[in-house]
Amino acid sequence: MNQDRQGELLILLGAIFWGLFPVITILSLNYLSPLASLAWSTLFSIPVFALILGFKKNWKEITDPSALRDILLMTFFTGILYYVLLFSGLRHTSAGNAGIIALTEVFFSFLLFHVWHKDYISKGHIIGSCLMLLGAIVVLYPNLTEFKIGDILILLAAFIAPFGNFFQQRARKKVSSETILFVRSLIATPFLFAIAYVFGQTSTLSGVRESVFLLLLNGLVLFGFTKILWVEGIHRISVTKANALSSINPLVTLLFAWLLLSNVPTVWQILSLAPMISGLILLGINKRPVEEKIYN
Repeated sequence: MNQDRQGELLILLGAIFWGLFPVITILSLNYLSPLASLAWSTLFSIPVFALILGFKKNWKEITDPSALRDILLMTFFTGILYYVLLFSGLRHTSAGNAGIIALTEVFFSFLLFHVWHKDYISKGHIIGSCLMLLGAIVVLYPNLTEFKIGDILILLAAFIAPFGNFFQQRARKKVSSETILFVRSLIATPFLFAIAYVFGQTSTLSGVRESVFLLLLNGLVLFGFTKILWVEGIHRISVTKANALSSINPLVTLLFAWLLLSNVPTVWQILSLAPMISGLILLGINKRPVEEKIYN
């Protein structure tokens, strides 16, 4: 199996699991505040990466100075800022909306990797970008008269994500994915607990006990196993293509939001999937070989 096929399978498997994330997080918010839920989920992901590091005997990679700057920048963008916006947004919007709006990440990734870095831009990519924006507008349109801060926060999170992926991709060229994610979680956890404390979102023992299963599921599977699949995936294929393959996310989210949260998909959500997925497919197709430029 070649590198491209490996990357595609890793991303698709991770996308199926990650589609559960908004639903699991919203369920945990019944007992904990968004920032407290985020901090505990990140804390519970640390043992996953520590065990893998120990099994592979890669502890020496933690002291590799060549990757540290990229890991620190990735931690700021993805480990802290992205998830603070995402968890806060999930308190004020539906799981379905969150899953669909998060797809705009591929549009912002396209701008970062293919426009800012002056890579080749095909007409299909331009059309795909426009379709992505159209899909987001379709979801946001019903809320124009009734402002929903949650949708805006999810959109901001999608804008932030490509910057973290850029530094994450650079770091992966120097150290393993478990090293990157272990250091990220280890650094982000105290910051997240501190941010939760500053904003008065501390957790109670009873709240943690009531949601411990959901927190473990978030930490061990979604923040742990799924993140390893993502880092290994974008090490083998482009970020834009990886995001395009992740278009299955909102379908999984809408399905489980319906089954577990009794959130029946709205007409607007269903209508938005057509331009969104069409745009993702177009953005994921390269008319000629294009690789993201990785600067040292």
